[in-house]
Amino acid sequence: MDSVILSGRHLRRPLSNLICRTCSRRLLLSPRLSSRSYASAGPQQPDIYDVVCVGGGPAGLSLLTALRSNPTTAKLRVALVEAQDLRKTREWKQPPDRFSNRVSSLTPASVQFLDRVGAWQHVRRARVQPYQEMQVWDGVTGARIGFEWALGAVKKETTIAYMTENLNLTSGLLRRLDELGGVDVYDGVKVEEITFGEETEELDLREWPVVRLAGGKLLTARLLVGADGANSPVRTFAGIESRGWDYERHGVVATLELEGEGWGKDAMKIAYQRFLPTGPVAMLPLPGNCSTLVWSTTPANAALLKSLSPKDFIALVNAAFRLNTVDLDFMHTLSSGQEDELSWRLQHTQFDHRALPQVVTGVQEGSIASFPLKMRHTDTYVGERVALVGDAAHTIHPLAGQGLNQGQGDVESLARTLEFAVSHGQDIGAKTALEPYAAERWLPNHVLLGVCDKLHKLYSAGSGPLVPLRSLGLNVVNAMGPLKGFIMDQAAGNGIDLKLGGLRKLFGR
Repeated sequence: MDSVILSGRHLRRPLSNLICRTCSRRLLLSPRLSSRSYASAGPQQPDIYDVVCVGGGPAGLSLLTALRSNPTTAKLRVALVEAQDLRKTREWKQPPDRFSNRVSSLTPASVQFLDRVGAWQHVRRARVQPYQEMQVWDGVTGARIGFEWALGAVKKETTIAYMTENLNLTSGLLRRLDELGGVDVYDGVKVEEITFGEETEELDLREWPVVRLAGGKLLTARLLVGADGANSPVRTFAGIESRGWDYERHGVVATLELEGEGWGKDAMKIAYQRFLPTGPVAMLPLPGNCSTLVWSTTPANAALLKSLSPKDFIALVNAAFRLNTVDLDFMHTLSSGQEDELSWRLQHTQFDHRALPQVVTGVQEGSIASFPLKMRHTDTYVGERVALVGDAAHTIHPLAGQGLNQGQGDVESLARTLEFAVSHGQDIGAKTALEPYAAERWLPNHVLLGVCDKLHKLYSAGSGPLVPLRSLGLNVVNAMGPLKGFIMDQAAGNGIDLKLGGLRKLFGR
């Protein structure tokens, strides 16, 4: 087949539905030799890609890494659009004893995927902290459940999850993409508009998304991927509805410094989470004597926490894991003096020191921040020539630490779907080719969203008949090895088995 020149480029690989009007030959595309390009200042003719991904966070970068590292999809012509300057992310560095406050929990399944696409080796492993145990308890009744892989029938793993800074992950993914090459990167430039293309004498692009960047650059996509967050412009362009609600809670995050021995390089790490009526508070391990705080609470409490002096903030965090809810509520009414108040109340409070996290002794400067909590889920993940991944498709309560892992699961599934489409000669932008991705991911994500939502509502009750019932439930789960093993298996990212056989296996039948 003869090649056709389009916009001054020699194009050599087929894009279905892209026909030269003057000679009726199918146009062919090939990837650029260079791995990086920038939007120009003036308007241009559309630049045509197989895949345009909007969003340079973990989901978008993971998808492009997966496509470029797979021989079947490596020849696709791909582009990344990101509003932030990725050079800063690529060059990101932190002292070994300081950590960003945006930290995520990666399941073993997510780490295995990152390893398969060659990205995990580029993540700074000294800044990654695996943990082997998690202690969860009811802040009202004290009912507790411990998750340890070494118990019962679940001896197959030693790590529950890996804590890593989001910037550590994204910088590692960028280094892997640089190593692979072949991605046109448009960073530091915003998306001004997404429309459909036009019909000209040579081309018919009326069904193809066209991304207009600030400065006038036009990117035409055979497949447009929205990895652009909860307020996704790609989702808006596709007309895909996102449904859900606000929790009227804020997530407070901070990087904490802890006292005591046993937090060295080889120490067993434990994650802690206490369910309070205002929301769960979690302390998750980082390397050394550091930990990350994720505290879901009311907007008023979040504002108070951010206004306190470091010593009073530290006191309130320690109180959240030690005092009863009545005393803790009182401490939230104080504008200052939490340190002295905690010292007095601890003298009159009984608790098991061995079942609690280490005492917090410091908070890293500038690490205290908050964000509103929401639950959202789209009606579908795909449209004609559009696919959504990560927060663009779903937003989950952080109590289970599964937000980033859901996005990684989306990316792995979409990359596998595109691989199948390419190897079978399908149009990768056609909705029929994308449906397997939506069918595989929508229901498991919906189930997990619902579980986290119900847990939030269940533990928001500070009194009433639900309180003893939920405590009974925790005690029952803690006593049932197979059930606890099933929960841990799902938390590790091994998928939700919704079939009858999976349920029979769970209950030993």
